[in-house]
Amino acid sequence: MRFDLTDLALFLHVVQAGSITHGAARANLALAAASARIRNLEASLGAPLLERRRQGVVPTPAGLKLATHARVMLAQADRLRDDLAGFSGEFGGSVRMLSNTNALTAFLPEALSGFLAAHPRINVELQEMLSDEIVECIADGSADIGIVAGTVDTGALETYAYRSDRFVLIVPAAHALAGVDEIAFRDVLDEDFIGLDRSSALQRFLARQALVAGKPIKLRVQLRSFDAMCRLVEAGVGVGIVPETTAHSMRRLLKVVPVALSDAWASRELLVCVQSRQALNARARRLLDHLLADTGAAPFMPAPDAEPS
Repeated sequence: MRFDLTDLALFLHVVQAGSITHGAARANLALAAASARIRNLEASLGAPLLERRRQGVVPTPAGLKLATHARVMLAQADRLRDDLAGFSGEFGGSVRMLSNTNALTAFLPEALSGFLAAHPRINVELQEMLSDEIVECIADGSADIGIVAGTVDTGALETYAYRSDRFVLIVPAAHALAGVDEIAFRDVLDEDFIGLDRSSALQRFLARQALVAGKPIKLRVQLRSFDAMCRLVEAGVGVGIVPETTAHSMRRLLKVVPVALSDAWASRELLVCVQSRQALNARARRLLDHLLADTGAAPFMPAPDAEPS
């Protein structure tokens, strides 16, 4: 069998993304090169590893077995790299980190700038994802550290409290609600809404809250980012619900106004999640400790009936 660590890492990216195209992008390889590596890997192993479908790829039984061993081998390679770095005095490498939009835009720039300045030989591969997607990636070993909404189901992952934030309604500066201090979600359901993509945990949660209130959300547009939402709100297309930190940062750039929501679910926690601190390589442990240094964090588990993300 002929393969290298690049092949194994690429294969895991493809399995996690469900697509050779997206897997190649995550591995920083051209699509043609990634496809050739996958074909050569299958030829070397003498078995198909991926089932090609119209909407992507899924691993075959042989592919699932390879993915299991690949995670172990790549983790061992990381530990080997860390151990040998101690002899050369050049401790370095990469940490794979995932974050939801709120933490990425509001809290991580300052935290990561301090860490990277203190550790010039460590790189952070940071990717934005939805909270429920992040949990899956941390659980299957595709990434080292994740930051998610405290209300997403993290299963058996080890979690730590990170930051607190609130959801707020955001409206155009000239909107009738711009002068209101606080309002209940049910009282704005007659408005046209700008929302996140239908697959997002937040949008699913808001849809359920609307049903509880007896009215559906009237979604005009659905997008993948809070920034795009705020720009359409400024244009008068509708109103939206975003994290308070996002609303205040956008208010400096756009003619939008945040309005507090009186609903209890509007408050939420952000969590750092890992499979376990003990299982992290030395680089990832240093980043985890840096993120938690100013929080006084202790292991945290969300309430069983918590919902939004």
